[in-house]
Amino acid sequence: MAESAVIETLEHLAGKYLTFILAEESYGMEILKVQEIIGLMPITRVPRTPTFVRGVINLRGKVIPVVELRRKFEMDSIDDTEKSCIIVVQIEQPDGSLIMGLLVDEVSEVLDVAGVNIEPPPNFGMQVDNEFILGIGKQDNNVIMLLNVDKLLATNELEVVHQIEET
Repeated sequence: MAESAVIETLEHLAGKYLTFILAEESYGMEILKVQEIIGLMPITRVPRTPTFVRGVINLRGKVIPVVELRRKFEMDSIDDTEKSCIIVVQIEQPDGSLIMGLLVDEVSEVLDVAGVNIEPPPNFGMQVDNEFILGIGKQDNNVIMLLNVDKLLATNELEVVHQIEET
């Protein structure tokens, strides 16, 4: 019975995911969370923000905070390349939504991932917070970490990003 509950839970995760690369690993996010994908543009650093907040961009007159996912995931930082881009996403919060940019190494493609190809996130113990991982997608012998964009940032981190957006 418990196994069928897990299968049902993962079946609802089936759908289209925008896949992208970070440190040569594949990640995906629900395509419905993505507003647009833009090439690198000037990013203005904001003083006294967490290291994973690269800064803000001016996107058609709207100031949008940009989070560097490599730093957020505690990966080695690299210089931006011509393939680096910003995925503009909408994050749902209890008090409304927040628009922010996610800086990634490169965008790959949109994949249609079936529920039978999604497994629950592994349990690494208390050291690793995998609340922001929806599941592990399997596609053509590749593994794709499916992210829950709404939970990428902790509550206190969201407050910092929200304050940046309001300035």
